[in-house]
Amino acid sequence: MTRLIVAAGGGGDAVAAAMLHAALYGEEDQAVILTYAWDRLLIDPLPGPRRPADFTGLERLTPDVWSVPAQARPIEPAGSTLPRLAAELPATFALLDPYQGAVGLTRQLESLVDHVRPASIDLLDVGGDILAQGDEPTLKSPLADALTLAACCRLNEPVRLLVAGPGLDGELPPEAMTSVLGPVVHMLTAEDAAAISAVLEWHPSEATGLLAATARGVRGTCEIRDAGLPVPLTDESPAVHEVDLDDALSRNRLARAIMSTADLDEAEAYSREVCGYSEIDYERHKARWLSEQQPANLDPSTSPPQLAQFESEARTRGATHTTFRRITEALGLSGAQRDELRQLLIARRPEQYEAPLWRIADEAELQPEPLPGCPSP
Repeated sequence: MTRLIVAAGGGGDAVAAAMLHAALYGEEDQAVILTYAWDRLLIDPLPGPRRPADFTGLERLTPDVWSVPAQARPIEPAGSTLPRLAAELPATFALLDPYQGAVGLTRQLESLVDHVRPASIDLLDVGGDILAQGDEPTLKSPLADALTLAACCRLNEPVRLLVAGPGLDGELPPEAMTSVLGPVVHMLTAEDAAAISAVLEWHPSEATGLLAATARGVRGTCEIRDAGLPVPLTDESPAVHEVDLDDALSRNRLARAIMSTADLDEAEAYSREVCGYSEIDYERHKARWLSEQQPANLDPSTSPPQLAQFESEARTRGATHTTFRRITEALGLSGAQRDELRQLLIARRPEQYEAPLWRIADEAELQPEPLPGCPSP
């Protein structure tokens, strides 16, 4: 039978959806993952989500929905992780196009449900920012989740909302959503994380990376994003909670405001009104800023000392782990240099790689290595 999983925020939520499908339903059932093509700027230099016209090689599933097969390609300069996900994961990836607002997303959902007749529909959010009220100071990306929540609430089909890894996206602390989190549906394990381990070797998602790391038993405090947000990695982090869909809608003021929107610009305007900003505006500003920057050179002879300084400062802030995205930006490198830096660091200090995170070195490890022929201090 077919299971439909809607990745609430796109990006890493789509990867987590593949892990969740394997954990909950096994290999017997087929997975259709409905997701935005909305990646971070280090993957896609264009702000906002991509639409079907931004790809070649898509396959039409219904009059309103396209799938993204492995041979699809984003049209430059756009970028997308979806074709590679389709090549490496046993799922059909269908494209959510939010440019016709919540009304258009609902139409896509209805069309896909009529086509595949799924045995179940899950709406998955990693971190829990789909439960935000809209005025939280740490909230950064409410629009994508609010649109999928609004569309799923408009759908005349039963939808189960699942929140995996409460707090792991750094947008809402776990205690802010405790009152609305329902029962634990599943506690993710290292075996579950193995289903996406190869993907997380290259995919830049931080929240889903943290989810997989905690499923493997990593604990501590991880710094993420360019701002270095500290995210606790606890025994509760690998939990997948069910949440009442109506309770989520009653909390999410932006989702309620955009229920009848018919285009993305209108939804963005509501985001500015309800939350005080739009995440696409943030991406526009950052894209302009990045275009004006001269990225630092990745010099293997100088990067380790720079990393040692970063690790020393991170340790004083209480961090035990960080992401490669965080290191890349902290060292002044471009997103295109992330993978090269990652390979360099893992090759030099494999003992600090706790997949897919980087463990912050302790004080003893930060001591400079003696030159050949010289005694250790």
